Amino acid sequence: MGTWQRLLLFRGASLRVYGGAYVPLWGSRVLVWGRQFSGAESETLKQRRTQIMSRGLPKQKPIDGVKQVIVVASGKGGVGKSTTAVNLALALSANDSSKAVGLLDVDVYGPSIPKMMNLKGDPELSQSNLMRPLLNYGIACMSMGFLVEETAPIVWRGLMVMSAIEKLLRQVDWGQLDYLVVDMPPGTGDVQLSVSQNIPISGAVIVSTPQDIALMDAYKGAEMFRKVHVPVLGLVQNMSVFQCPKCKHKTHIFGADGARRLARTLDLDILGDIPLHLNIREASDTGQPIVFSQPESDEAKAYLRIATEVVRRLPPPPE
Repeated sequence: MGTWQRLLLFRGASLRVYGGAYVPLWGSRVLVWGRQFSGAESETLKQRRTQIMSRGLPKQKPIDGVKQVIVVASGKGGVGKSTTAVNLALALSANDSSKAVGLLDVDVYGPSIPKMMNLKGDPELSQSNLMRPLLNYGIACMSMGFLVEETAPIVWRGLMVMSAIEKLLRQVDWGQLDYLVVDMPPGTGDVQLSVSQNIPISGAVIVSTPQDIALMDAYKGAEMFRKVHVPVLGLVQNMSVFQCPKCKHKTHIFGADGARRLARTLDLDILGDIPLHLNIREASDTGQPIVFSQPESDEAKAYLRIATEVVRRLPPPPE
């Protein structure tokens, strides 16, 4: 039959395939065995696919006034990603008071930054009709949580979410920032891809507990950033150990050193360990993050060390 092949499908439908490619009709699920390509044909096809795919990718454009973007991500929810993002932003500022730091919450469905940073209210508009971030503890903050009622669920389909992400990325007047910490939603979906492909990112920080279930998704998160050419700065092992406040006995509730093993597998560094401690949870819930409210505590110092490791691994900012 030459290059074009007419194949029989399930339910009596038919399919014509060019060079073994899939062209399913009537929604049927089929498995097609096409002819093998020669080396030259295969290379030509790969180049053609690359050209077609590159047309659909958005061109990266820096956020006005922002020198470096650091994304904080996790494969799974509930591992302390937002708590890490908040305290990392505060630690970056505490380590070097000359640096201006911002915090962007792109977790559209579950924004946590307003509560953790003790912020409420509608952002004001600048003369250029851009939203001005809300400010607390010296950190400029923007979140979807400022634009909707605190208890209102966001029931949106993908296109509406992408529109919201575009506004958060492009319609905020950050002024001049040295670092913008981005609190990503959990997973490896549309939001992660949209952010990674639209703005240049200096590095990603992956947060995980030592638990095997969380580590499986942390692995996927790290690999996703590598696929979109975002440098992964390292892993933060959160809730690494629990110490009884009375007897001081240490218990590894979620397992011991799981994130360290994953870091070795991925050839990454561990940026630091954060213990499972009541003070961290209480400080976050009351809107007074521990780096701000208890800067001399061991827990706050752990975040300060992580911030130092993050800065050490960042590439030089663009001039």
